[in-house]
Amino acid sequence: MADGRARMSEGRWGRGDNHDHIAASATLQISVEALSPIRHLPSVIQIMCGRFGLTRPEALKLERFGITELPPLVPRYNIPPSSDILVVRERKGGTEAEMIRWGLVPSWAKDPSIGNRMANVRSDTALEKGAFRAAMQKRRCLIPADVFYEWQDVPGQKRRKPYAIAIRDGEIFALGGLWEAWRAKESGEWLITCAILTTEPNELLEPIHDRMPVIIRPGDYKAWLDQSTKIADVRRLVGPFSPDEMRTWEIGLLVNDPKTDDARVMAPVD
Repeated sequence: MADGRARMSEGRWGRGDNHDHIAASATLQISVEALSPIRHLPSVIQIMCGRFGLTRPEALKLERFGITELPPLVPRYNIPPSSDILVVRERKGGTEAEMIRWGLVPSWAKDPSIGNRMANVRSDTALEKGAFRAAMQKRRCLIPADVFYEWQDVPGQKRRKPYAIAIRDGEIFALGGLWEAWRAKESGEWLITCAILTTEPNELLEPIHDRMPVIIRPGDYKAWLDQSTKIADVRRLVGPFSPDEMRTWEIGLLVNDPKTDDARVMAPVD
């Protein structure tokens, strides 16, 4: 995937990476409620952080993320679910960056299309739900970004008002995520997917939306990725990010069209 956009890639499908132990452990931890996805998924999954961007991939500090190289990337201003996105995760005793499909497909899913409805997972209930418990415990990841978007309901209007949100200093930050491995029965190939975790909004975002994505601080990257991190510490890391370190600005309606993927999306309204 030379341009970093949503296409088939070895990072998502492949035979060479053995995920059998992942699928087995995840299946064993699925509770009875998770076996009825249509009934239970809507209570824990909503599109809250539905778009984000990594507009300056060249500014990503490899050492901060504990990686030594990146896959080919181009600036992205308006990334929608079902795209291949840059994900940092622990693999084989090291930390790797690769392109993974955004839209979590649980190992027990019969059809990978379920990932189209699983772009976000609520961090406050993920450990309580059999569908996400194992991933929350052992398969956490970092998703680099430098902007994300939320839509504000406007009383008396059907059209919602979009906002861009970023860190004040303009640095690339990391959204907290989960990843999963799903295996196609017929071909035996593995599909690796991910979701962005959400949490309660901070004081800055509360007037805009009732949820915000989890943002992991650089000093916590290692602990977030480490499978041995205690669950109590994981819970601590998923709280709302400090509003004093963030900024928001109203933008135009171009962001509503996922085909528009350039700097115009972020332009503030007059």
